[in-house]
Amino acid sequence: MSATGHHHHDHHPGHATPARAVRGRESRLLWAALLTTGTMLAEVVGGFISGSLALLADAGHMLVDASALALAWLGARIARRPPDTRRSYGYGRVEVLAGFVNALTMLLLAAWIVWEAAQRIRQPEPILTGVMLGVAMVGLAVNLLVLSVLGGHAHGHDHHHSHQHDVNVQGARLHVIGDLLGSLAAVAAALVVRWTGWTIADPLLSLLVALLIVFSAWRLLRRCAHILLEGTPEGLDVEEMVAAVEASHADIRGVHHVHVWSLAGGERMATLHLDLPERGDARAAGRAARTVLRERFHIGHATIQLDHGEDCGEPDCRHR
Repeated sequence: MSATGHHHHDHHPGHATPARAVRGRESRLLWAALLTTGTMLAEVVGGFISGSLALLADAGHMLVDASALALAWLGARIARRPPDTRRSYGYGRVEVLAGFVNALTMLLLAAWIVWEAAQRIRQPEPILTGVMLGVAMVGLAVNLLVLSVLGGHAHGHDHHHSHQHDVNVQGARLHVIGDLLGSLAAVAAALVVRWTGWTIADPLLSLLVALLIVFSAWRLLRRCAHILLEGTPEGLDVEEMVAAVEASHADIRGVHHVHVWSLAGGERMATLHLDLPERGDARAAGRAARTVLRERFHIGHATIQLDHGEDCGEPDCRHR
């Protein structure tokens, strides 16, 4: 085998999420999904009885959130399945895919709320403010509870994974914050209609909920699409990474053919080629590069090709 053909794989299970942390995250997601589903059903019933669009809009947002949380829980369980011959990376991206589909669904829901609000602004409908206010207050309380359930963070050696938190948990928290604001809007609408009789406040505040939905959906959609398109992980500067690898060992003359991506929310991966002199210390250079990638840039899996004084044989390998 020629020197060009040497590959080094570096996969450190220690940087993966510990089993206890994974199970803790799953149970938080399950509890959050069950609480959100219960509140969403209460808001649907309350919305129809009271005639409030703001409540129905918040219920619609919570329906999407409940499905997001359920998909995140399911995704977290599926992601634990080991890699197989058809999916060599395993099932970690199920959660990202679920988040992407959920974000698209949220945009459709927002469009429906805007349409319905426009109808009600033209033809205001009577609202039972007592029912509306009671259900909105319950929704507000449960959203605060769900946010606290999802708010747990890992500590210690899992600090990086808590920082690069799983996409769907982060997405779900964004939705719940949106729900919290949606519930506040429903409470405000109920109070305005109750005190002033201005029923148009209900569809106007439901438009605010629609805006919140669009905002959180767009952020989640962009984040998931970036991962699915193999984009460079957020917060990682490739030029800085290349400079650090080049400086890690005296025999590394250059770094090229660099690719960095995320498998899911917190798992960074990379492939790169190192230019070494003919008699360079390949083992030490490879070890130094892997150490920098792992410790400074949190890349848990790196595939490094060592090129000894010759071209790597790939037409684009001199381009970063």
